[in-house]
Amino acid sequence: MSISYDEFKRLDIRVGVVLKAEGIQGRSRIMRAIVDIGGESREVVVGGAEYYRPEEMVGRRVIVLVNLEPKSIAGVRSHGMLLAADVDGRPYWLTVDGSVPAGSRVR
Repeated sequence: MSISYDEFKRLDIRVGVVLKAEGIQGRSRIMRAIVDIGGESREVVVGGAEYYRPEEMVGRRVIVLVNLEPKSIAGVRSHGMLLAADVDGRPYWLTVDGSVPAGSRVR
């Protein structure tokens, strides 16, 4: 299925920096993260906790879909989605090098 260029432009995709990450009690596959998306911090539920410890996420420059409708997951209100390549169910976070500022738009 194809989407138009105008539809793609509606996606607000930015570089984010994970400021804090922690487990969610009773959940082994997700964690809660606070992500700086350039002048604003967002709470995001992140999958892959069975592969990555929270402390491994802190400081990562990740790619975030920021205009995704908020959703409550495991009692946490998630305001975005980290983008990842999926290899056999394991996420490999899309990243950029350290010189790209948080909030930079991806297009």
